Amino acid sequence: MSDKMLKFVNIGQQNPPKRGVSNRKEDFNEIYKEFIQEKASEQASRCSQCGVPFCQVHCPLSNNIPDWLKLTAEGRLKEAYELAQSTNNMPEVCGRICPQDRLCEGNCVIEQSGHGTVTIGSVEKYITDTAWKEGWVKPIEVRCEKSQSVGIIGAGPAGLAAGEQLRKLGYQITIYDRYDRSGGLLIYGIPNFKLEKFAVERRTKLLEEGGIKFVQNFEVGKDATLDQLRKKHDAILVATGVYKAREIDLPGKDLANIFPAMDFLTASNKKGLGDKVELFDNGTLNAEGKDIVVIGGGDTAMDCVRTSIRQNAKSVKCLYRRDKENMPGSAREVGNAEEEGVEFVWLSSPKEFIGKNKVESLVVDRIKLGEPDDSGRRKPEIEDNSEFNIKADIVIKALGFNPENLPKLFNANDLQVTKWGTLKVDFHTMESNLSGVFAAGDIVRGASLVVWAIRDGRDVAASIRKFLEQKELKTSKVA
Repeated sequence: MSDKMLKFVNIGQQNPPKRGVSNRKEDFNEIYKEFIQEKASEQASRCSQCGVPFCQVHCPLSNNIPDWLKLTAEGRLKEAYELAQSTNNMPEVCGRICPQDRLCEGNCVIEQSGHGTVTIGSVEKYITDTAWKEGWVKPIEVRCEKSQSVGIIGAGPAGLAAGEQLRKLGYQITIYDRYDRSGGLLIYGIPNFKLEKFAVERRTKLLEEGGIKFVQNFEVGKDATLDQLRKKHDAILVATGVYKAREIDLPGKDLANIFPAMDFLTASNKKGLGDKVELFDNGTLNAEGKDIVVIGGGDTAMDCVRTSIRQNAKSVKCLYRRDKENMPGSAREVGNAEEEGVEFVWLSSPKEFIGKNKVESLVVDRIKLGEPDDSGRRKPEIEDNSEFNIKADIVIKALGFNPENLPKLFNANDLQVTKWGTLKVDFHTMESNLSGVFAAGDIVRGASLVVWAIRDGRDVAASIRKFLEQKELKTSKVA
């Protein structure tokens, strides 16, 4: 590979200017331009077409990666796109944000043999971007309209995938969402430098052109109860995701300028979409010129630290209670963040927030890793007399997400949940304890990857189809 191609592989995603580097964005665009013009077929041709395609085995959607790589290598891009989209409702999204280093690329036979992975995600992005540019991506064309309808609560990846699959079958689909735009975390949770918002907006527009109805700013339990929606539709899918931030119970937690990650990311994304965001404009949720501390080690934490860098923060530190090798976030994301100037404070845990009215610093304990716990991971233990202080103008809590209390929110007290607060479903049918009410995505499995939400959306669509067919059969027998 050329030096530029190696540089592209290392970058992974668009990076901001390094300290003292004038225009990294132009540098990335130059690299990407060379990639799409000269390197797509070269990268695709590196696929060994191995007997056991581990890349496909480790893809939650079981995408036929070897075959669409082969088609790309042969210049048959339209066929490559058609194959890619046959198992994936949002290949242009997955090509951008899937943690390929933990899934397909990380299990590439060439990577395992030490010769560097085939850049599967970049090729997928190239194929799908070409498809959109060339007009190969078409709205749904329904051959036979059905009278039965499905109401989907949540316009995130699970809801959108299920809606598309069911609409292709002719069902009348209405997607209800509490926000002013469709996409869920794709719009407001994932930064624009990882997932450009036009990629989400054009996908939802395409679904709308295919006959799917979107109802925005709609809150189930306020604008209609779950029971009212059940009477309106023949089946219901709950695909709300999980948005409730996990709290950190420490002294000083009520000081100002300590924010959940979603508050920070949503403000940044809304600003990027051209909205008026008062808390960003007045500096409250703007990292510019400030010392930022992010607590957490997952992908959301990486989104927060890298967003802070792009907002020209004075300094950005990430506190994580384990070491780098045990970090749950993408290793590629961590590497990008380090390259951009984020300081990782490994083996550290906040003990107390200090300040008068707003946070001014944190007292932090040093951590050592003890014996493995029940999960097999070494348990973090506080070192005696190890505390130190870190200055902070803004603290961002990126500790993960929990489900909201849906039975209460939906005015549906008979809707059963697990001990974790996720919706309880039959794992064969994905149906809840309420007849005709299904659930999919993070609200069932807990906070997870977009690609798993798409998989769940496709699976639940198949179950809803069976339910509706049986319902129609019973109705016809009665008639």
